[in-house]
Parts: sequence; C-alpha cells; structure tokens
Amino acid sequence: MPDSKYQRLPHAGDFEQVSGTEIVYLSPKPLPTGVEAYSYQLLHRDANEVYLDFGIGRGNFEFMARCGIAAVMGVITSFVMTALLAGWARRKYEPFWSGVLDFLASPPIWGFIGALALMYVFIFCKTVRELRVQPPIRFNRQRREVAMVPKKGAAPHYVPWEEVIACVSAGKLVTEYAVLPEFKLMIGLRGAVSGNVLWLTVACGSLRAAVAEWEAIRAYMEEGPAALPAPPSEEFEEGTVAFFHMARLGYRENFPWLQYVFGFLFVQAFGGWTLPCHISNWVNNRPRALFPKAVQEWSRPLPADQHALPSEALLKESAEVREVFYRGKTLLDYFKVKFAEAA
Repeated sequence: MPDSKYQRLPHAGDFEQVSGTEIVYLSPKPLPTGVEAYSYQLLHRDANEVYLDFGIGRGNFEFMARCGIAAVMGVITSFVMTALLAGWARRKYEPFWSGVLDFLASPPIWGFIGALALMYVFIFCKTVRELRVQPPIRFNRQRREVAMVPKKGAAPHYVPWEEVIACVSAGKLVTEYAVLPEFKLMIGLRGAVSGNVLWLTVACGSLRAAVAEWEAIRAYMEEGPAALPAPPSEEFEEGTVAFFHMARLGYRENFPWLQYVFGFLFVQAFGGWTLPCHISNWVNNRPRALFPKAVQEWSRPLPADQHALPSEALLKESAEVREVFYRGKTLLDYFKVKFAEAA
C-alpha cells in the first residue's frame, strides 16, 4: 500500500494517485456510499445479529482453477502446433505423423508441462490451505469492533469499527497479452500497539462492485443483517455450474454463432469447461479454520444495554451525506464541498 500523501492516517474522502492507480478512501469514518449493498462473490457467507465473517468466495477458486487449466492447455496446444509445423516442414525427409509423434514424445517437453502444472497445483493448494489455517475477518456489530487473526497461533487483532481503513482502487493490470482494467477493495486494520496496518485485498470486476462489497459490510454494521442483500440463487452465484451455463446461454443468445463458438465454447473448453466449478464447489465445502477461543468468547452475544453505539461524529456526518444523496448528488460531490470549505 503506498504511503499517504497526507502524512497522517487516511480518512473517508482522501484521494491518492500512485503509479497510474487511483485510490479513494471510504473509511474511517465509514460513511454511506450511496451504492446498493451487494457481494458479487458472496464474500459474507456467515452473518447473524452478532457478527459477520468476511472471507474468500466461491468465484475466486473457480477463476484460479480456470486460469491454471487454461495456461497448461495453452502450452500443450503451442507444442502440438509446433510439432505439426515441424512435421510439415520435414515431410520430405520423414513421414509427417512420424515426425510429429517423435517431437511430442520428447521428455523435456512433457517435463516442462508437468513442472508448469505442478506449479499451478502448488499455488492452488496453498490458497486452499489458507482456509484451514486462516480464519476470515470477523465484524462484530454489537461491540462495533473487528477481529483479525494474522496467522495460525498469532494473537488476534481487535480494531474499533470506526477506525477501519477502507479504500477502492482503479488501475491497470499489464500482462503479456493485454493491458486490462483492475479494480480492488482494500480493508486495512491498524494494530493499536504496533501501529502496523494489516491489509486484505479483494479483486473486483468493476469500481462499483468494489464499493458495493464495502457497502454490504458497512450496512450490516450500522443497520444489522436485514440490510444485507439476499444471497443469490446458485444460478446467479459466480463460480457455480448453474452460473456457467447461464453465462453460456446468454452468450449464445446475444452473439453470432461464429463468435459464440470461438469466443465462448473454444475458450471455455481450454479453461476446463465446468471442471473449475466442481473444484470450487469441493473447496467451499471443506471445513474452514476456527477462530481462537479468545475470539469465540468475544463473539458471544451481549445484553442490549451493553451494545456499543455509533459516535456522534459518525451520526452527524452520515446524516449530512444522506442529505446530499437526497439532493441527487454523490459521495464525491459531498467531499468536494467539504474539503473546499475546509480550505
């Protein structure tokens, strides 16, 4: 995370631009964003009147598995095409198919493919293992605190809800194939003793999706479980087989058949078709890491008279923001006016 240009801890409304990436802070204090609360990756699976757990969603594993399979299949296809081209070039000196098979039977080729496949399997298994050893972030709305366990066996970090740092970023991801837009939601928890900030980064499909993920958390903490969006059916949950076929049918209905064949069927076949969805489903049904006993005690319900209350500053500024929304303006419009008056 880049150093703040403000030479202080950030707060809602701060804006930074670092190496072509634009960053807008939404908290602290966690003000209403004006965006409908939603989790496109269903990252808040467990929520009740006391706490909400925020962790890795099904779509993340499906995407990881599909990328790994596609990378290995791409390399295999490249070698096959090279073998066919070499066999055609040497057809005068040896039979075509004999040359092709001799090229493909080369141990170094399959050693390279095997090493690449093992590398992706290792990375995937390492991420899956984190589910067993790394508990999610827990937001406790009755205490208005957030708990995070940095690693297995480490002492949990507790951060007041109104001091949680949240920002969204919009930048570009440069790959060997293209320059792609990249959007992220970043949540920072600052340790009270060390002062270090622990960051959780969530890749999102758009800037609005990143804000919507944060708004779902904020709405839960301020208004309760009823403010959370209803979980989507399996058909609309990214990473499921039903979602895959829904996307396939939508592509077939909205694009010419040639584009459907080469733009969807051909590409998705290289990515494993529905195999990544089944892998993702298996991962999400595995047991998750348990919180330490201290966090479990901290997560017990409190009597109503012991519930923490929002600060007067947050209530006042939230009311001002909602008034701006009522006039048809946005959160950024509110910050522009606020900072202009402060200057």
